[in-house]
Amino acid sequence: MKEVVLGLGHQKSFWSIVQLADEQLRSIHGAPRRMVARSPGIEIVASRPNFDGEFHDFTVRFPQPGVHLAGSLREFAGRSPVSCELAEVDGALVLHCSAPSGENVQQLHDACDLISGAFPLPEVWRVHGEEYRSTPLSPETLFKAMIKFRSSDVHLYPGAPPVFRVDNVLRRVQAFDTLSSEQILEFLSAIAPEKHAQEFADRQQCSFIYHQVGLGYARVSAFIKASVPHLTMRFLPETIPSFEDLNIPRGAMERLGALHFGLILVTGMTGSGKSTTVASLVDWINTHKSLHILSIEEPVEYVHKSKKSVVSQRDVGEDIGSFHEAVRGALRHDPDVIVVGEMRDPDTIRSAINAAATGHLVISTLHSGTAYEVVNRIVSFFDPVERDLVKLQLRDALKCVICQRLLPRTGGGRIPALEFLFNDTKAIADSILAGNTIGIKIGMQQDASASFIFEKYLYDLYKKDLISLDDARDYASEPAIFDQMKMGTYVIPSLDSMLHR
Repeated sequence: MKEVVLGLGHQKSFWSIVQLADEQLRSIHGAPRRMVARSPGIEIVASRPNFDGEFHDFTVRFPQPGVHLAGSLREFAGRSPVSCELAEVDGALVLHCSAPSGENVQQLHDACDLISGAFPLPEVWRVHGEEYRSTPLSPETLFKAMIKFRSSDVHLYPGAPPVFRVDNVLRRVQAFDTLSSEQILEFLSAIAPEKHAQEFADRQQCSFIYHQVGLGYARVSAFIKASVPHLTMRFLPETIPSFEDLNIPRGAMERLGALHFGLILVTGMTGSGKSTTVASLVDWINTHKSLHILSIEEPVEYVHKSKKSVVSQRDVGEDIGSFHEAVRGALRHDPDVIVVGEMRDPDTIRSAINAAATGHLVISTLHSGTAYEVVNRIVSFFDPVERDLVKLQLRDALKCVICQRLLPRTGGGRIPALEFLFNDTKAIADSILAGNTIGIKIGMQQDASASFIFEKYLYDLYKKDLISLDDARDYASEPAIFDQMKMGTYVIPSLDSMLHR
């Protein structure tokens, strides 16, 4: 493992040096059974029978001992309370002390304190560990644990057991041993395709999909931080969740699945379940309609098997160079539905809107806090001279924006709060063209539209005792609106009020 330079300050005993260095190595690479600490004029090697517990064996090497130090070492070796041997090797003095039974470890530590007084201890040490835990990690065991704990993610990093994200809270599971850098790197080498293993070696990061047959898929992301590996696995089930599994309204989703053309956007913050919602919608289309569904993702996450439709999934970086290139070329592949994993740049957005405007159903995701902010969020990607044209295209092509937030469910688990923007009234269409965010929000609340805002959905969840009052208020875009709905005093703004904004 890579050597670590540690400033340990003024220490009175090399036993303290070993303890402090061990604590640092545990947090960086995991627990070693053997540790080497070097500084000018001295080298300490400490070992122990297991990965945890006290060190039972010390070897201290002095490359160029002075006469006074040599005399002190010989005197100490003769009267040490534990087994100590002093030998001369290639001009260096080597002191070896041990407590093999483990019963005299405290005496060994006392002996270390005693001998340390014979020479000044340096402040700065170069430390590395050896004989780290190397038992191979089992992918199957990790997948079974994620399923058992209903975990969305697992984090692997040295110095800690696997850390599972359950209901958006990170939890350490003591049933697993503390991991070492060596174990994580070997695990990555075992599960990564050769191309991505090389990418990790060259660029210190990579991302790919791993399939544990019979249990599920995982989106694997590996990277180096502070010279040590960190690996994250996002669990993806083999069976794509239904609308009911996800607690999203079937009627609204089937209405979207029945569309023949236009743009559907699923938005929200990172980790809000956008990809899962898209996968569920695509699965419904795949089950009920005879179409060609072309999906462009980086990487492919949920794997769709062709049912009534033909599903073609392309992995950006594997099958095609970029989202823009894939979307632009998609029109030549006879698609009915085009799924774009994420709209992240102007070229991809432009190509997706054009595809929707030419008679294709385009489904994509975007990071956004609310549905009514999406229009201006998309427009902001473009230069000012293009923005009016983009708003015109969105007015005609955009069919629906779904925005979602995951929040704690009463009794455990998580449940989505949803906001639907249907472009189904003149007021909403005119507001999209004008880039009027407030006008879009007001139009969403009118009886003529099937749209609804977060506060309405949160209030309905609260009335059904599916979420707590505090969580409902915390996840509302405007808590004041939620409070008024709860008290029965909220008045939906009229369309006339848009004229004064």
